[in-house]
Amino acid sequence: MKQAIGKYLQYLQSVRNSSPHTILNYGKDLEQFVAYLSPPGVQPPALPKITHLIIREFVGHLHEQGLEKSSIARKLAALRSFFKYCVREAMIKENPARLVPTPKLPKRIPSVLSAEDMSEFLDNLAGTGPAAAAGGRLPAKTGEGVLARGKKAAGSEGLLLRRDRALLELLYAAGLRVSELTGLNLEDIEQKELMLRVRGKGNKERIVPYGTKAQEALDKYWPLREQLLLQSSGSGGMRRAAPRTNAVFLNYAGRRLTQRSVGRIVKKYVKLVNINWDLHPHSLRHAFATHLLADGADLRAIQELLGHQSLSTTQKYTHASIRQLMEIYDKAHPHA
Repeated sequence: MKQAIGKYLQYLQSVRNSSPHTILNYGKDLEQFVAYLSPPGVQPPALPKITHLIIREFVGHLHEQGLEKSSIARKLAALRSFFKYCVREAMIKENPARLVPTPKLPKRIPSVLSAEDMSEFLDNLAGTGPAAAAGGRLPAKTGEGVLARGKKAAGSEGLLLRRDRALLELLYAAGLRVSELTGLNLEDIEQKELMLRVRGKGNKERIVPYGTKAQEALDKYWPLREQLLLQSSGSGGMRRAAPRTNAVFLNYAGRRLTQRSVGRIVKKYVKLVNINWDLHPHSLRHAFATHLLADGADLRAIQELLGHQSLSTTQKYTHASIRQLMEIYDKAHPHA
């Protein structure tokens, strides 16, 4: 079974073009299943011996451990995909995981900022919004501190304000996943046409437009990017110089920015603006879709822009829009 799992993970990488994150998690889930089947001193059963009853017992074991339903559903998805591969490769005749029901998950409606709040948040970073100038949600003293520290651009990871504003503007303007943002290369940006070539899940490419505010932020970031490259290639004592890269967004060492770093950047500025907001990088993608839908964009068009394979994935934003409308109604209607 371990040999079959190794071949399956290789198949995900070479044939399915699955993300490293997916491959890593599926590998861990399958290893956990093998460990459950083979306690110390016991060999795991052969693939044909694994039945849906064994998999149901495994699911019950996960419930007893207190795992969330979403985690159990992902592990079951990994097993379904693995056994489907085994059927295709003639290792077994039927997929035993197909007969095991997925735990019913609660419908989660993403929390989305209003268009006004999102604009104010991004304008604060540019130093042009009311909060940056006169108080607002971002205290003037704090705003000045962020902007002043941002001028030390190449100092450290957290102080690169021009880069941070550019990546936040682009996340919102194009509705990008974090992996798509960090994977952007210089040749993927058509600045005259304001278009991006984006590589999404499964390495599928799509073309996405972005706006003038994002371009303005990028224009201010380009000189800093060159500065980061020059700094990293200079004689920095014992520090090893970073190789020249085509990545759009760089860290202070001149290397491609990581997804984890983007998460830290978003959290940092959100806390400065409003400590009560629970925002993460994907929240800007949610806002992108919800605000387009609220202004009359077609759901199919939003599906294309987001790179969703299924329309049902995009439809969750209709619930978010309805919720926002109800909140507005409750606040504004005299008989609400």
